[in-house]
Amino acid sequence: METLTNLVRAEFAPENTFLNTASNGLLPARTVTALDRAARMRAQGLPLGSLYEDVEHVRAAFARLAGVPSHRVATGGSVAEYGGLIAASLPAGAEVLTAEGDFASLVNPFHMRGDLKVRAVPLEGLAESVRPGTALVAVSAAQSADGRIADLAGIREAALTHGARTYIDASQAFGWLPLDAGAYDFVAVVAYKWLLGPHGIAFFTAPEDFGDLVPLLAGWVAGEVPFDSCYGPVAELAHSARRFDIAPSLLGYPGLRASLELLETIGVDAVHAHDLALADRFRAGVAALGHEPLPSPGSAIVSVPGLDHLQPRLAEAGIQVSDRAGNLRASFHLYNTESDVDRLLEQLSG
Repeated sequence: METLTNLVRAEFAPENTFLNTASNGLLPARTVTALDRAARMRAQGLPLGSLYEDVEHVRAAFARLAGVPSHRVATGGSVAEYGGLIAASLPAGAEVLTAEGDFASLVNPFHMRGDLKVRAVPLEGLAESVRPGTALVAVSAAQSADGRIADLAGIREAALTHGARTYIDASQAFGWLPLDAGAYDFVAVVAYKWLLGPHGIAFFTAPEDFGDLVPLLAGWVAGEVPFDSCYGPVAELAHSARRFDIAPSLLGYPGLRASLELLETIGVDAVHAHDLALADRFRAGVAALGHEPLPSPGSAIVSVPGLDHLQPRLAEAGIQVSDRAGNLRASFHLYNTESDVDRLLEQLSG
């Protein structure tokens, strides 16, 4: 914990009480420096080859955090892009099982197909709702609206039993919740929340057999030799999940490389312990004030029903939280402290 404290003190200096990582994470100082350097390279007309090297460093770092080989990792811009690829791979009439009220970027591509059977059930009943004929189970690892954690092990076991594939949106979990991406067919993650990166970058993990996906969004970067794939149709797609790469938001990768280096130095297990201790402190404190937080044990996201109207007043007081689905949502990450939690509780008590 001392390592975390010292590193955080050097990297973060928020000007308010920021308890809103579920919307977007803060950028570390080293990340801001790297982003500035990349922007100046572009402004000065310098060669940008090193930025493409950063893409591969970032891919490798994410793979280490995810517990998969780097050849299973693709990079793109959003969760919805990869949900669209999965949706396009399913036969007409296939059943996709989802959780009620899950995030739109996860579920919407399956509804847009128009010829899939999309079935939504309560999150807690997702595993037991997998049945023969279910083609895909798609769910967020942590719910955006209230922080509830999916029973990922139970879902995986049920999917294996019935021959369904699994698709996990880990955007609200990856970076604080230890997760073995290799245990699931597909995992998508945006970089701008718990991974502390800039907007415009997302990751996608695919199985060794590519899970019947067709790289419909493939451009030149999806070629086995990208710079030999610039003209005409790509003659040879990458032999790895890089065939699902989307042309990179290039200036963001040096910054994300710096952010992932910080997370790897601290370790997800240490971040997990830190974040959950703060979330538990807030749960206990808000309950003592007579409010009942939604049940989300083991989550770094805590939502309190009926207090969403306080978000503007808290913002005026310099406390950044969110109002989501009728809830006041607070989310905790490595740059937060007990004094941040106590300041929010003090405002709520008033």
